[in-house]
Amino acid sequence: MKLATALALLAAGVAATGGVAAGIAMPGVEKPARAHSNWILKCQGCHRADASGTPQTTPAMAGIIGTFLKTPEGRDYLARVPGVASAALPDAELAELLNWTLLRFDPARVPKDFKPYTPNEVGQLRSRPLRTEAAQTRARILAEIASGGGTE
Repeated sequence: MKLATALALLAAGVAATGGVAAGIAMPGVEKPARAHSNWILKCQGCHRADASGTPQTTPAMAGIIGTFLKTPEGRDYLARVPGVASAALPDAELAELLNWTLLRFDPARVPKDFKPYTPNEVGQLRSRPLRTEAAQTRARILAEIASGGGTE
C-alpha cells in the first residue's frame, strides 16, 4: 500500500509541474514528465532532488553541469560517467534525461547554441564508460575550463 501511495504522489507531482519549471524551453526533451520520472528513479537517490549532491560521494550538478558543455571532452564526460553510462534506460530516454538535467538544473550555463544529446550520440558515448577514472577526469576537465580552455 505504501508503494502505491508513493507512486500516486510521484505521478501527481510530475503531472502538476510537467516535470519542469514553467516557461523553460527544453530542446531534446520530448516528454518532460518522463524525464523527470527517470531523474527521480535513476539519479535523485544519489544526486538529491535539487541536484546538490553529497560532497563526500556524489558531485553536485545544480549550477555546474552546464559548464561541461564548454569543451567536447566535457560534453562526452556527461554521458560516460558511471551512473549515466550504466543507467537501465534506452539511449533515447537517456539522451532526453541528459538534456532535461542540463536545462533543469543549470539553464544559465547551457550555451545558446546548445545541440541536444541524441540517442545515437549517447549510445556511442556510453559504450566507452568511465570507471575509476571518472573523478580525475572531472577534475581535469573543470581545471581546463577554469584556465580558459573551452568555448564561451
